[in-house]
Amino acid sequence: MKKLFLMVVAAFMATTSINAQTAGEVYLKPTVGGTLTTVTNHSEAKMKLGLVGGFELGYNFSENFGVTLGALYTMQGAKNDDGDKASYDYINFPLLANVYVTKGLAIKAGPQIGFLTKAKSEDIDVKSLCNKVDISIPVGLSYEISDFVIDARYNFGVTKIFKSHADGWNIDSNDARNSVIMLTVGYKIPL
Repeated sequence: MKKLFLMVVAAFMATTSINAQTAGEVYLKPTVGGTLTTVTNHSEAKMKLGLVGGFELGYNFSENFGVTLGALYTMQGAKNDDGDKASYDYINFPLLANVYVTKGLAIKAGPQIGFLTKAKSEDIDVKSLCNKVDISIPVGLSYEISDFVIDARYNFGVTKIFKSHADGWNIDSNDARNSVIMLTVGYKIPL
């Protein structure tokens, strides 16, 4: 993770070409990256690494404001001190407002709906114990270098991961929610 962070900082320093936002611009942005995830309100939950990939469709209403709608496959979950992992994979659809505070730098926030595709605790399928829909609120920053976009965001989980009758599965909190840190790199393709 440190190496990835240092590479991103070096890319910022080495780059002099920045794309300005153009009103009426429509683009498709394939994106790929990593996640650092856990679940809240669970005493033994530790951060777990995962991957994220997909695309976003964007539209800039003005030089300072745009929106994106994405479709991202996101590996989420947690691990404990013994290294046991719980994996909850989602197809997430974030709808984000992008406010450009300076050339190339945007603050972003909005709602996200996710649909559970896989839920495993070690090798046991626990999908039947989980809610199929996950609502979260992503907030973050993005920075554009030429047509490349580096995006960092945090997803606050709003809905509970588990259904109310999951008590019999050694889950110490039915109030557990997803907590996701995401770092991606995308490439803007004008449409």
